[in-house]
Amino acid sequence: MSLFEMLLVVCPLAFFASFVDAIAGGGGLISLPAYMVTGMPAHMVIGSNKFSAAVGTAIATVRFIKSGNLHLRVALETAAFAFLGSVLGAQIALHVSDYYLRIAMMVLLPCVALFVLFNRKQMGDDSRFEQLSRWRVFFGMAAVGGCLGLYDGFFGPGTGTFLIIAFTTVLGFDLKRACGNTKIVNLTTNVAALLVFVQAGQVYYEVAVPAALCSVAGNWLGSGLAIRKGAKFVRPVMIFVLCLLLIKILYDFFVTAL
Repeated sequence: MSLFEMLLVVCPLAFFASFVDAIAGGGGLISLPAYMVTGMPAHMVIGSNKFSAAVGTAIATVRFIKSGNLHLRVALETAAFAFLGSVLGAQIALHVSDYYLRIAMMVLLPCVALFVLFNRKQMGDDSRFEQLSRWRVFFGMAAVGGCLGLYDGFFGPGTGTFLIIAFTTVLGFDLKRACGNTKIVNLTTNVAALLVFVQAGQVYYEVAVPAALCSVAGNWLGSGLAIRKGAKFVRPVMIFVLCLLLIKILYDFFVTAL
């Protein structure tokens, strides 16, 4: 595939992936297959995708910070736990098959989707965070950051979506601030992984840089809609991402089985 053909495939999908990711997470489910279609080596696919995703996520993060729709201290402290969890998860991934995790995800994902669809009380425009004790917040940050960092390092797909769900249910944030907090945590894990791939020379900049510009545009548009529209807009996009993730896991599982 020529460079021009690669750009025709990757750039529009990078824009759409970042638009979805800025609202509800899960953009990698769209952008990663786009890079794979180009025929790049697997490590370069991941590295190039991390490059464009990290640049786009940084823009969405800045926009949420400027809007005030996040809790910076909680986001940063959760990101620290997530970084440690991600390192541990990557180490585990080197030694353990993800077969059983895929089976668990096939069971859990429909339950999570139903929870998001029907649990409007805990996932809406109202915040319960201010009512939580200091210790509940600390242990909540450790659990959310550590567990989902571990998941991201070990397996990964849909981490942003799960972070939003965790910030609303465990730490009581409204969906707007949950999205903002998620950007800080996701940006941390993306940059950590990107540094490894850059150092290894596994980024195809001729495609990754134009895709990053499209990712910036998608994140800018998506974050703006999430900030303005709030829960009524974020929730249906989350359902879409969860369904997309379930389809991908089912497909990967049965293709591997065959």
